[in-house]
Amino acid sequence: MNLTPATLARELEQYLRPQTFPLAINLLTSAEQIPEGARRPQPALGVRITICQGVGMARRYGWTIAIGRDDCSCPLAKSAFGLAPLLPFFEEGHTCAGMFTATPEAGARTEAATPRLPYGAYPYVLIGPLAKAKLSPDVVLLYGNSAQVMRLVQGALWREGGRLTSGFSGRIDCADEIIAPFETGEPQVILPCNGDRIFGGATDEEMAFSFPYARAEEILAGLTETHKHGVRYPVPNFLRFEASFPPSYEQLERLWNADAPES
Repeated sequence: MNLTPATLARELEQYLRPQTFPLAINLLTSAEQIPEGARRPQPALGVRITICQGVGMARRYGWTIAIGRDDCSCPLAKSAFGLAPLLPFFEEGHTCAGMFTATPEAGARTEAATPRLPYGAYPYVLIGPLAKAKLSPDVVLLYGNSAQVMRLVQGALWREGGRLTSGFSGRIDCADEIIAPFETGEPQVILPCNGDRIFGGATDEEMAFSFPYARAEEILAGLTETHKHGVRYPVPNFLRFEASFPPSYEQLERLWNADAPES
């Protein structure tokens, strides 16, 4: 791919004007792949963090974060990302039941639908600003308002048309953001989950969008072409109309017109 991460970041910021940095995500197979300067939360910060915290730090602070099992505090993320063995207690729905589902059986269906990675396949998740990425990203992730996410959807559909399909459970959105596009090769619209809002700092006004880096040229071309044809962000208001006013305002206008000299 001729498009560098830094160029992609610059173009995305031009067309979308996001409030936080677009991110590069890599799923690493060994510690040797962690680039110099990346922070490991446990040794660097003295705390374990959630994946969504790492996303929040990267997009708001501009940090590059490498999260392994010893750095990750979230049992659900460790299960989904294969940072720890998948246990029957998780698969049977017990971490979901009583909070998000009425029964363990319903919880098991939710867990089964959550994107997952095989245990041990990718022991580190690297998250950092796209503009500073030292590795070719596996996934690109952006947060924005609904109009900015809409523009990304439009860009993704420019070449082939159709509709995007994404899944939503209101839980474990880090799996939707990272694992789903990594495994399916398709862009994803993401609804931030409770954890992302509590720990990652996602706001009520935000959604997210992620896509495989292999699709970056296609999506950027779609943003560029739709922008050329007038589909833009910020979405322009239609302002070429004459407004209506309260009766007292209209009376003032009639008084002016009554006193106006005849032409």
